[in-house]
Amino acid sequence: MSLYPTPAVGVAGLLGRPYKTIRLEWSSDLRLLRVRTCVRPIQCYSLAAMGELQQMLSDISANPGLVRHFVMTSDVPRVFNFGGDLALFVLLVRAGDVDSLKLYGRRCVDLVWWMENAASLGVHTTVLSQGDTLGGGLESVLPFHRIIFERGAQAGFPEVLFNLFPGMGAWDFTIRRAGFAVANEMILSGRLYSAEELHYRRVIDVVVDDGQGEAAIEQVVREVDPRHRGVLAALRAQRLAAPIRYETLLAIVDQWADSALGLTDRDLRLMERLARAQARKAGGADEGAVEEIKRLELEQAWGDRRTGFDRRAGSPDDRRVRT
Repeated sequence: MSLYPTPAVGVAGLLGRPYKTIRLEWSSDLRLLRVRTCVRPIQCYSLAAMGELQQMLSDISANPGLVRHFVMTSDVPRVFNFGGDLALFVLLVRAGDVDSLKLYGRRCVDLVWWMENAASLGVHTTVLSQGDTLGGGLESVLPFHRIIFERGAQAGFPEVLFNLFPGMGAWDFTIRRAGFAVANEMILSGRLYSAEELHYRRVIDVVVDDGQGEAAIEQVVREVDPRHRGVLAALRAQRLAAPIRYETLLAIVDQWADSALGLTDRDLRLMERLARAQARKAGGADEGAVEEIKRLELEQAWGDRRTGFDRRAGSPDDRRVRT
């Protein structure tokens, strides 16, 4: 059930809401809704942003047949989405507010669940990433029918670096797209992947040169539109063949929230550090979240070495590093 029950509003009503974090464009010949996201000060899934997205999706659901093609992109240069609202997570963890953490996670699940069921609503979905796509940002694109990355974009699940895990669909959707081994590698390593690496692992569908993303969207939509009904019927069958259960997504959210309450002060400081880096990148700085994750990875590697752990052998090293 939608969080935002909406009467039929038509195109004018769909486009006329005073959104602050999304910008809508309409192409009448293809019945294509283009959604451009821009969340300030950090391009992430804040509660406010998710509320606006859910309202917009509810409008689509309330107007069956109105939208044939749904396309999502980012209005923030070099960033698609940084994922979860880390500053909010820190606040809630420090307060021990597990109920609000679960509420946040369930709002995220509601968004990916709509995308999971878009074909049943007669809507084909396409997403384009032209920049950093981290954590929940990557989770949010995985249910789309067609995922396009420009070559300079990077993505990954860095949550393990601060002792958490991506809890809003990463396991289910990555397993279905790329298999258990790839999901295991991506989620447990915390590393970032280039667009080419993601395409090789079949996590995403299309890689194009930087600046060619718009042309790729046009190509996908023009290819799908003449056989729209057949494509959606096949996608509905695909979902039946490899089902993802809403109840499982919610159960993982609950486990994620319970795990978050166990984060240490060090973990929370790392989250705050990453949030500051995200704000810098969203503000136009040359460096941001990706570079900060690389630093965290390097610091973790040095920390493991100082405690005598030999990653190559997978066991404690008899040698000790003098500090």
